[in-house]
Amino acid sequence: MTNELVDFSLVSVALLGIGIYGLAVKRNFIRMLFAVEIIINAANLNLVAFGRFLPDAGGQTMALFSIAIAAAEVGVGLSLIIVAYRMYHNIDIADFRSLKG
Repeated sequence: MTNELVDFSLVSVALLGIGIYGLAVKRNFIRMLFAVEIIINAANLNLVAFGRFLPDAGGQTMALFSIAIAAAEVGVGLSLIIVAYRMYHNIDIADFRSLKG
C-alpha cells in the first residue's frame, strides 16, 4: 500500500520538476503554459493518490475542481496569447518590454 503511494509521489515529483524546469528555461508563452499545466497535473496526481490511500480525504473531488480550474486557466492563457500575438506579432516573452495597450 505505501509502496504504491511512494511510486505516485515520485512520478508527481518528476512532473513537478519538469514543469518548473519548463517555466525557468523556456521563453515561449505557449511552452510556459504547457509547463504550468504539467505542474497542475502533478498536484492532481498527488490529490488522487492521497485520496485513494487515506480514508475520507476527498482527493478525487478536489482533483475534479482543480481540473475545472485548469481548464479555465487554459482559456485565459490562450486569450492572452492571442492578444499578445496581435499586438507584437510574436509570442516570445523576452520581447514583451511593455504591455501597455
